[in-house]
Amino acid sequence: MENNEKDQIEKVFSFAEGQMLLIDKPLTWTSFDVVGKIRNSIKPLKIKVGHAGTLDPLATGLLIVCTGKFTKKIDSYQAEDKEYMGTITLGGTTPSYDLETEVDETFPTNHISEEMIYDAAKTFEGDIDQYPPAHSAIKINGERIYEKARRGETVELKTRKVTINSFIIEKIEMPVIHFRVSCSKGTYIRSLAYDFGKVLNSGAHLSSLRRTKSGDYQVENAWNLEELIQKIKVHKEINMAEHQS
Repeated sequence: MENNEKDQIEKVFSFAEGQMLLIDKPLTWTSFDVVGKIRNSIKPLKIKVGHAGTLDPLATGLLIVCTGKFTKKIDSYQAEDKEYMGTITLGGTTPSYDLETEVDETFPTNHISEEMIYDAAKTFEGDIDQYPPAHSAIKINGERIYEKARRGETVELKTRKVTINSFIIEKIEMPVIHFRVSCSKGTYIRSLAYDFGKVLNSGAHLSSLRRTKSGDYQVENAWNLEELIQKIKVHKEINMAEHQS
């Protein structure tokens, strides 16, 4: 390996001092899956690993992962505004508000015009009260409510105030709506999709989602997870070779 490549890898990783990693989370992976993969890849180092802002399994995109001393910064990273792009499918609702569960009720869409769609998006901009989905990671009495929902238990949810900085309709391919949204910490885009359908006197669910930005960090600068794991492996091999020499 060339010296300049070795120097570059050493600059990329500094796990002993703590590290902030930008990951492009793969589809179907949970945020905890990604954290576990990173934690296993840096063994035998025994350091804390955590993420700043959960992404649902069916969402992709930017996930900030912190190791070591940088885990103390998770709250500040998590507090930053987020940006997403995705699709909302009109005409049907699901219990999870996305494609994790099957459509359970259908609604008419013939009455919906493009003007109505653009006008509906504008009604969400600013401070709004939002119910989280029953299938979410919020804890009640120490148990995540999606576990209760999956058992068929009814969960009483309370609204939370969030801020939608912008809700832009980028393309309409009925019944699929392509959108981009910038929002505050704690916003559930699944709930936004569900409520969007209600405003249109129909039903809707989130059919795809990608986090493109968190604070000043963008997904374009994030690691592909498998490439990152390979880089960490090379980094460990360099360090082991140096210690043995």
